[in-house]
Amino acid sequence: MENVILNQLNYPVLSYTVFLPVLGALLLLFMRNTAMIRWTTLLVTMATFVISLPLLTNFDKTTYKMQFVERHQWIPSWSINYFIGVDGISVLFVFLTTLLSILCVLVSWKAIENKVKEFHIAILTVEAAMTGVFISLDFFLFYIFWEAMLIPMFLLIGVWGGPNRVYAAIKFFLYTLVGSVLMLVGIIVLYFAGGNTLDILTLGTVHYPVKLQFWLFLAFFAAFAVKVPMFPVHTWLPDAHTEAPTAGSVILAGVLIKMGAYGFLRFSMPMFPDAVRFFMTPMLVLSVIGIVYGALVCLAQKDLKRLIAYSSVSHMGYVTLGIFALNSQGMEGGILQMLNHGIITGALFLMIGIIYERTHTRVIADYGGFATLVPWYAGLFIILTFASIGLPGTNGFIGEFLVLFGAFKAQKLFGVLAATGVILGAGYMLWLYQRVFFETPNPNWGPGHHPLWDLDLREVITLAPLFALIFVIGFYPEVFLSYMHPTVENLLKHINTHAFAGEGLIAKHLMEIF
Repeated sequence: MENVILNQLNYPVLSYTVFLPVLGALLLLFMRNTAMIRWTTLLVTMATFVISLPLLTNFDKTTYKMQFVERHQWIPSWSINYFIGVDGISVLFVFLTTLLSILCVLVSWKAIENKVKEFHIAILTVEAAMTGVFISLDFFLFYIFWEAMLIPMFLLIGVWGGPNRVYAAIKFFLYTLVGSVLMLVGIIVLYFAGGNTLDILTLGTVHYPVKLQFWLFLAFFAAFAVKVPMFPVHTWLPDAHTEAPTAGSVILAGVLIKMGAYGFLRFSMPMFPDAVRFFMTPMLVLSVIGIVYGALVCLAQKDLKRLIAYSSVSHMGYVTLGIFALNSQGMEGGILQMLNHGIITGALFLMIGIIYERTHTRVIADYGGFATLVPWYAGLFIILTFASIGLPGTNGFIGEFLVLFGAFKAQKLFGVLAATGVILGAGYMLWLYQRVFFETPNPNWGPGHHPLWDLDLREVITLAPLFALIFVIGFYPEVFLSYMHPTVENLLKHINTHAFAGEGLIAKHLMEIF
């Protein structure tokens, strides 16, 4: 228990954060009034967010140790415990999850008209499961939350999605399930190799044989690479994004795909440091391919959602590039970029959902001249465009800067190649803005035709927190970077302790591995 700090508060803040949405979902089962269902869900998500805020305000930024820890025996015969806590990385994603859940409810206020109760139960359930993933310190508990998240997400896409929702939902489920099964095999192997324990912190202190690290890294990679999603196992994401309702897209972009990168940080790096060193270059190669490939494919897209979906493939490439640069600048930049991507892309999907409610089309060619028709909407969209391409003063800039700095520091070639993604990103985002807002107005919109109206109060309130974060992080990134400094430093110290011995051992046993 030397690597944990017991709960600093006089109440189980993490348990409340996870299980309040579950209780809210159970309460919805007994409701019939649609308005009451919406308001109850909104109040539950807001209460969960407020309850989780002390995690940030009371967090000790001077230590890498797990904080707000709760530990209770669960299944003693298998050494399974209810063991939860947060460090300087996971605490940021609990904050992001609880915030975006509120916005998902608000953006769905008018958009969801069928099976309203079931929709809101799914929203609350997926919030609880995602939060559980970030705070679990026992592998059994972690895997329950990891798999539980699939069910409500599958339903969000498959029930409330677009015309091809069933195909997209099944593809999402199969891709993620196959990877998860391989990870389960890895967890079982770790249980026996690590001394018959599922304690994640304890398993992170064991030095496993190089051969075992190699295969376990690949088993966990199967689950995490799909979730990121990394090239070439990314193809489920554009379909899922395109067919999902707006709230589903926000959850996918904002939180769910962060779980893969989080998995690399929480499990692969502390448990398989020798394998991480061995796979460093292949991971950097896949990251750069994802950056450039995702950006190029964006240039060919005709659907708004599909374009932003492929931009996620490109932007998450920066995340894995920074993480596997294996230096403090790259890793902190990758983690910050995870947070930034959730904010920016979450806001972009909210904006697309808002305009879709008015036009009932996402085909870019159907737009045109919207800068004069909906000027406030156009003004906010250009801010998101600049944030997405990393304009200084926005959160996107500092994240990409740190990642590229770390990539150049690790291997200059990858830094140069990744920088081309910035140019391509500016190209597809600015071209998108030109086509939607500045080209010849589409005669189907405006007075005398299909009426359009600008942002209303509910929509402004929904977007406001994300725009505030864009500029807070852009001008003062230390607000969030300060949380992760000790954790990243400790993680890199752990990896570098094995660096020289690990590289030699892998070279020595490479033939044995195969």
